[in-house]
Amino acid sequence: MKILKKILLILPVVFAWTACESYPIDEDGLLITTRSECYVSSFELLGQDQRSVIVDVATVDTVAQEIRAEVAFGTNLHALWPQFTLVTDAKLDPKITGFVDFSDLDNPRQWTVVSGNRKVRKTYTVYLTVQEP
Repeated sequence: MKILKKILLILPVVFAWTACESYPIDEDGLLITTRSECYVSSFELLGQDQRSVIVDVATVDTVAQEIRAEVAFGTNLHALWPQFTLVTDAKLDPKITGFVDFSDLDNPRQWTVVSGNRKVRKTYTVYLTVQEP
């Protein structure tokens, strides 16, 4: 009976230890998977009031790796919060940790989408235009 108790105590530890080994994680603590898909499916841009500043729907071109959006006239381009919807298991580099300055319209911002297996990287360029008054 004592042996059975010891086995029952050790068994969960062994299972937990082996389970961690079979699922690698990256430097951000995210699971690395076998998925090689790497794209943006939608894009949103929020102002400081957490409301969308995009006039219509942003256009995401996965072939040209471009995102084009028109923002409302009067939008504060110095403090916008981009929101990307990515394919499953992908991540964004650099990470978005706060408001981003989009005020230099001649130099569009770029983000790289990294696939779930961390082997495919595609850089997307975000082009903004301001709605005419």
